[in-house]
Amino acid sequence: MFGSMSVGSFPAQSNGDADLETGGKRCVWLEPGADGSRSVMRERQCRGASHYLKEGIAVVWKGILNGQLSTVGVLRSCKLEARWAGIMLNKAVLVESLLVFTVVLSVHAVVWDRFSWCAVALAVQAFYVQFKWDRLLQLGGAVFQFRGAANSGLLPASMVIPLLGVVMKERCRAAGIVYFERFGVVVASTGMLLALFLSILAVGITKPVPTNTCIVTGIAGSIIIYTMKHSLTVSEVIEVLEVLLIFVYLSMILLYLLPRCFTPGEALLVLGGVSFVLNQLIKRSLNVIEGRGDPIDFFLLVAVVGVVLLGLFFTVLFIFLDSGTWISSMFFHMMTAVLGLGVIMPWLYRLIQRNPLFWLLQFLFQTQTRLYLLVYWTFLAASACGVVFYQNAKRSSESKKHQASTITRKYFHFIVVATYVPGLIYDRQLLYVAAVLCLAVFIFLEYVRYFRIKPFGQTLRHLLSLFLDERDSGPLILTHIYLLLGMSLPVWLFPRSCAPKGTLPGAGALVPYSGVLAVGVGDTIASVFGSTMGEIKWPGTKKTFEGTMTAIFAQIIAVALILIFDSSVNLNSSYAWILASVSLVSLLEAYTTQIDNLLLPLYLQIMLMA
Repeated sequence: MFGSMSVGSFPAQSNGDADLETGGKRCVWLEPGADGSRSVMRERQCRGASHYLKEGIAVVWKGILNGQLSTVGVLRSCKLEARWAGIMLNKAVLVESLLVFTVVLSVHAVVWDRFSWCAVALAVQAFYVQFKWDRLLQLGGAVFQFRGAANSGLLPASMVIPLLGVVMKERCRAAGIVYFERFGVVVASTGMLLALFLSILAVGITKPVPTNTCIVTGIAGSIIIYTMKHSLTVSEVIEVLEVLLIFVYLSMILLYLLPRCFTPGEALLVLGGVSFVLNQLIKRSLNVIEGRGDPIDFFLLVAVVGVVLLGLFFTVLFIFLDSGTWISSMFFHMMTAVLGLGVIMPWLYRLIQRNPLFWLLQFLFQTQTRLYLLVYWTFLAASACGVVFYQNAKRSSESKKHQASTITRKYFHFIVVATYVPGLIYDRQLLYVAAVLCLAVFIFLEYVRYFRIKPFGQTLRHLLSLFLDERDSGPLILTHIYLLLGMSLPVWLFPRSCAPKGTLPGAGALVPYSGVLAVGVGDTIASVFGSTMGEIKWPGTKKTFEGTMTAIFAQIIAVALILIFDSSVNLNSSYAWILASVSLVSLLEAYTTQIDNLLLPLYLQIMLMA
């Protein structure tokens, strides 16, 4: 009966028991042949999520061949497993949503104004629409190809920018800084409008049209637009619409060029942030006379926009050229120099009204403390490179299939913590600028790797492939860039103008340390202890109870050490709020399927600023 079998595949469609929902895996079973005398092994793309499906197929297939299992039994078992996996996935999404709602309500209880009410309405509609996005991703009906092995992440991502704007507005209002209070209003309004756009997109392409979700989205959108109408000036409305327009165009271009690099939520965060930065740079470039802003802020804006435009230029160029040749590589380096010296430098000169290179050199070597920090950071960078080369040498000597373990990847987290903590204590402005330079270098090296630019492109591909994980499913390797962003964003987004003494009162004094606590300490300790000692798993996830509890405890110890070594931090008896914030973010780390290096520091910053 099994002597002659054929292998076939066909697209997913509803077919009774054969319509198995197992989430992106390959499901194998037997069906009677056309003549009724033979069985045909068929393989198809199944929908849903089943962690053990791949291993189970091998066992089931062996049982069928040995006559120990029947085809009907296999189908029933597979369907039961699929349903169980779907239940576990829904549980994880529901717990993640509950944690996000807790953060939203906590901010709302502290702020309690029209924008916090809008944030609550946005969270409710994002919760509804998130399941529509998840359904679209499962059925392959999304407009672009998004990262697999994760849900859409619409709810946690939708709330980040609006909540940041709300808490920034409240902090600057308390400090009496009207300009940045209005800036916080613009940030909150922009984040809400971008999230609404992504929600409407999901609802619009869902068939049949989800009536209840449309009603909820309409009500939330009406509340938000009504509030914006009575809160924003005409110029602020135009600014918000400009960011939305840039976001739409960037999304169409980058999501098409970079398939499987983002989930919808991650795309909202990354592309929304880049759109806002680009709009701010254009606005400030056209209005230099006002003189508002610090040179290091302009340095960040120009660096981010410069590397993004550089990537877009070469992506279009290498559609028509082979990027792996020496001629293309020489042209890449030459055009990088031309764009850097001919566009980016003059742009930065216009903003800071001085030579950018001379300003940078003077800034870096201004004090002896900065010189010591630069030498120390150079040593740490050399150590990180040493870890990379050592692990690759180990792969060459042992096996070509050798991959870096979780603990090995966390070495870089420890190195980053050792980098950021001295900078936060002794010179935050230097850390700010150094992080911008590192981001530009990281993205440039990723361009070299992605385009296979000689002489280092292929070498970088070989070195970095050792540290890939399931989140690097697209053409770009972004985990190390996300790690840098997670550590740096709390430093970059810290409202310095609203903190006259250089620090915010109460729990807000820990805001610049959000990345260190959430990613450098919490995520690292949770991963190490969870993978080595964890036994009790949180329902629906691979994360363990022991890892989460150890992460919370480690962050509390880190806060105590910060109090000892950083004299500028004065918590004013905000310990209960800090403990609640750390606990919420640690639980979110256990349940989220989004890039935790990017999401967790932002949520901890929101809680500490509230």
